[in-house]
Amino acid sequence: MGWLIAKYLLTAAVVVLVSEAAKRSDKLGGFIAALPLVTFLALIWLYVEKQPQAKISNHAWYTFWYVVPTLPMFLAFPLLLPRLGFWLTMLASAGITVVCFGLFALLVRQFGIQLLP
Repeated sequence: MGWLIAKYLLTAAVVVLVSEAAKRSDKLGGFIAALPLVTFLALIWLYVEKQPQAKISNHAWYTFWYVVPTLPMFLAFPLLLPRLGFWLTMLASAGITVVCFGLFALLVRQFGIQLLP
């Protein structure tokens, strides 16, 4: 149980680090947020918990493919924010991500990459 709490605390610290950095500098906050810190932590947790190398490798592989369709949201968000306000922009961004993910999954399926069951 202590290990689980430690994982929660360290992972939460990453989110706090990003939000605090973003308060001070848009560029620094964006840079830290763009770093794959959560993925690194997840890979570390998998390794420390003695998961097979294939599982750890698959996690990194699928993370790459799941990141790609999220990128349009980062372009749409600043365009939508002044027009829709924060909460509607968040909702629209989630919708954009879901649509992009679905289309991207269909596209990469043609190359033998299965992102959806």
